[in-house]
Amino acid sequence: MPRPGQVKSSSGERLSDRVALGVLTRVFPPELVDEVVAECGRVEQRSRLLPARVVVYFVLAMCLFSGQGYEEVARLLTQGLEHARRWEKPWRVPTTGAIGRARARLGPEPLKMLFARVCRPVAGQDTAGAWYRQWRLVAVDGTVFDIPDTDANADFFGRPGSGRGQQRSAYPQVRVAALVECGTHAVFAAAAGPLSVHEQHLIPGLLDRLGPGMLVLADRGITGFELWRAATDTGADLLWRVRKNIVLPVLKYCEDGSYLSEIVATDDRFRRRDPVPVRVIEYTLDGGEETVYRLVTTVHDPGQAPAAELAALYHQRWEIETTLDEIKTHQGGHHLVLRSRHPDGIEQEIYGLLLVHHALRDVMHHTAHQAGLDPDRISFTRTLNAARRHVTGQAALSPLTTEAGTDTHRP
Repeated sequence: MPRPGQVKSSSGERLSDRVALGVLTRVFPPELVDEVVAECGRVEQRSRLLPARVVVYFVLAMCLFSGQGYEEVARLLTQGLEHARRWEKPWRVPTTGAIGRARARLGPEPLKMLFARVCRPVAGQDTAGAWYRQWRLVAVDGTVFDIPDTDANADFFGRPGSGRGQQRSAYPQVRVAALVECGTHAVFAAAAGPLSVHEQHLIPGLLDRLGPGMLVLADRGITGFELWRAATDTGADLLWRVRKNIVLPVLKYCEDGSYLSEIVATDDRFRRRDPVPVRVIEYTLDGGEETVYRLVTTVHDPGQAPAAELAALYHQRWEIETTLDEIKTHQGGHHLVLRSRHPDGIEQEIYGLLLVHHALRDVMHHTAHQAGLDPDRISFTRTLNAARRHVTGQAALSPLTTEAGTDTHRP
């Protein structure tokens, strides 16, 4: 829903005017899609009703128009071209079966590569809410998506335990871990896996997207010694909450109330042969229960980051929760269940959802920057609705192809 105090651009430009430029092809231009398709070896050797480029855009449209059937998504994606006479003869809408086979031929790899090519932190140095001092704020967390109850999905991804004996849950689930830029909600790294794979085992695959100048926030369910050490090796700084049962000996008190300590691996708790130095911030929140929050950070100098500021900063971690809610609840719809019946399709669909979300967030950041606003002042729901209204009339692809898989009538 719109945030309180939301305002329009001082230039009088409506957000829908920005989105109407074609949110899908603005961020994922046809030339880039063709390049990714070629690198993944998905270029057609013969003319098809659904060439690979069209299928990529179809998957993105499918993740933009959640809840619509395959054939309706195909109509929504191409009807603007038909009105504009962008090809010389009518295009027959493919059947659901044909679309499913085209998605299977494409596979998840082109969507994953497109994500890796395009999805980056988008905040500039002057983006409000994206920075703490010299650090870009990012957060890491995980979530699960319900997926269709097919034998293939259940066997590959698994089901959550119901807690009631052997009674099985309604849906299998896929686990997803992600890195998000807090100030813009841009997802810039993600990995998916079976439900049996804990987030701590998915996150190492995201760490190559971290680097110096980032401050990574994480909740206590993420923390682990090996993961901490791997994350610090990237050059990024960390601010993670830890469980209260972790032993953190006081080595030296700092003037701001924090103290220097060290962490060790679980199997090294007694000998402590390979400790990693950390700084610890402990605090409670006013009101409610007297819960002690314990944060550990790689920023050892209180002069660079005082304890009170880091304690106040930690709530920015919740921006990743808001981001996941945007994808699962607003973009995907309430009680979202992904539509793909096979594991490759599930992975393809997840990256489609993330790519569409990134495109929307990129547009929101661009619009907010032009208006001199915090991106949080722009409504995600309004942006999503505007994109859905206008992308059909702004579609920028032609379903006619040559044998080489390129457009014969590129607009």
